[in-house]
Amino acid sequence: MSTIDKNMNIMNIIEKKNKYNQLFDYYGCLLTTKQQEYFVNYYFEDLSLAEIASIYNVSRNAVYDTLNKIYSLLDYYEEVLCLSKKDNEINTILSKYEKSSNEEVLELINKLRSME
Repeated sequence: MSTIDKNMNIMNIIEKKNKYNQLFDYYGCLLTTKQQEYFVNYYFEDLSLAEIASIYNVSRNAVYDTLNKIYSLLDYYEEVLCLSKKDNEINTILSKYEKSSNEEVLELINKLRSME
């Protein structure tokens, strides 16, 4: 594997992690307690599949399958509800208008930002 391929693979891993961390922020409460725990252990506590399997007395493959189920659920929730997409679009619009010199517009933007 070339250096370029390795760098692309690392970027894909980072992008995936960022994507699912963001989706978990929006939809984590819709997951079961066990799914939330697996996700937190894997992404926030940086535990390996084997370590998580040991904690819950399940196979490594069971943890892997559960994480894949979580990815599917998070993708589905975003596809249906679009909360992350809408939030990103709102932030893009707000960023555009933050450059305004109109005090009234800036005050409204600050109010909207404080609601997040």
